[in-house]
Amino acid sequence: MGTTPTEVTQLKLGKLKVARKRLLQRYEHQPFVFCLAGLYGCQWRRYQRTHAQPGHCCCSKRESGSFALIILTFCLSLVFLYFWSEAQNDYNDFDWFNFGNLGFWFPWSIVLLILAVFLFTYVAVLLVTAPYLHIGGVVLMTLLSSPVAMHVFRLNMRVRRVAMMVYITVLLTLYLVPLGMHSPCIKERSSLGSAPALIGHRGAPMLAPENTYMSFEKALAAGADGLETDVTISYDGVPFLMHDKNLRRTTNVKDVFPNWTHTSPAMFTWRELQSLNAGSWFFSQDPFGTASSLSPDERLQAQNQLVCTLRAFLDLAAQYGKLVIFDLYRPPRGHPYRDAWISRTLDVIHNESSIHSSQVLWLPPELREFVQEIDPDLQQTTGEQAPVEELQLRHIARLNIHYSSMSEKEIRKYAVANISTNLYVISEPWLYSLAWCAGAHSVATNAVHILKNLQRPLFLMTPDEYRLMWTLTDITSLLLVVIVFVFHWWRERGLALSVDSSSVLEKGSYRQFRTEVNDVWSLSNMSSSDSEKQVPSL
Repeated sequence: MGTTPTEVTQLKLGKLKVARKRLLQRYEHQPFVFCLAGLYGCQWRRYQRTHAQPGHCCCSKRESGSFALIILTFCLSLVFLYFWSEAQNDYNDFDWFNFGNLGFWFPWSIVLLILAVFLFTYVAVLLVTAPYLHIGGVVLMTLLSSPVAMHVFRLNMRVRRVAMMVYITVLLTLYLVPLGMHSPCIKERSSLGSAPALIGHRGAPMLAPENTYMSFEKALAAGADGLETDVTISYDGVPFLMHDKNLRRTTNVKDVFPNWTHTSPAMFTWRELQSLNAGSWFFSQDPFGTASSLSPDERLQAQNQLVCTLRAFLDLAAQYGKLVIFDLYRPPRGHPYRDAWISRTLDVIHNESSIHSSQVLWLPPELREFVQEIDPDLQQTTGEQAPVEELQLRHIARLNIHYSSMSEKEIRKYAVANISTNLYVISEPWLYSLAWCAGAHSVATNAVHILKNLQRPLFLMTPDEYRLMWTLTDITSLLLVVIVFVFHWWRERGLALSVDSSSVLEKGSYRQFRTEVNDVWSLSNMSSSDSEKQVPSL
């Protein structure tokens, strides 16, 4: 038999009543008990329990304080994880700093990263630039609208107003943050300059032991536009490449000269330096975690690397027509070349190597005027920021600055005066993208082989695209927040009505039940009394 229209209508109304009843069903929310039970006991079920009446706070003072503490810990963990993850660009510098202070090599950067991940186990996409941080903040506040609305309508009117005011203030602030926000990668594509030139920082230290001939070959093979190194002069006057203040980290000096492990590299003769191995440490310490990527032939070549001379370094750059830049360390007191270290270095450039002076970015600040008089073709480079007029008087053609010390505005200011900017050390694609958008002319990097493949900045967008993204995000968030709050208002209103009606019924049933129980108890009492009376006394 077919169903009549009336029965269909009643069936639909019945389903709607069931759906409404389920929507009005509420569980007591104990976030900490719930999370702890779920995380430690894998018990994620919700148990229907008594609920707080409208007008009362949903949590005790202790629970509220614990909630604030948990939120604070969460935020600090997020900041720590975000900071240390994005600081990956400087891991090697951090490990090298610890090596210099502790005297042994250990990847402390990885330890801190693991600690950050442990404290903040929720793995999210790291939002780097300002526009994406704005989107992340709006999304977070939108997600928080449901728990906020769920609890705010259960509070009394005064507390409700304060909670709503705080939430709305934070939300509106996030909505309007882009009005005062600036990011170098928000620009017209036509205004984007060419990609910064890549200068191999100590060669390609991810692919070969740093400051070795193999490392510079690897950098050039990966497409480096220039090479960077550190120069020290041996006791007998041979300029060679070495960064550290001693030979412990990058050579086997403790095996060959165990009593000279803390001696300055400049106090060794070139013959003594030639007896050291400068490649085996790369596999025992594996500073970038890339040693396993080398082929067997490359491993053999790297393990047999020796200390490299400045002459060999300059000849290699001259062969490929690349720029070079280097820090020049003055020898310690008692060294034969302590007062002639600059002239000895210039002698190698002019008389012993095949490089042209215009390929050399001269960085040492000492005796700069003397150097300019001897060789005006050297590109004078400084590591200090100064007014444009002062730099022009000193014939400075390029700045060599840490990436955190230079802004887009300053880069453009120096560029107008025809002063180029080199930023160091940039090895992460996102950071290279920001340097590109900011207009940097070149960067010193440990990862030439990675950055060379970047065809465009990762975060580039036009102002119109960003305004559209900002507007759509805010509108979508606002609609969702309004819908969530209206739903919870309707739900709490329905609960208040259902609670009032059910409480009346419960009280009536309870009284009736108590009456029946009392009646039964009274009858039994009477029966027992009568039986006692019928028993004859002895």
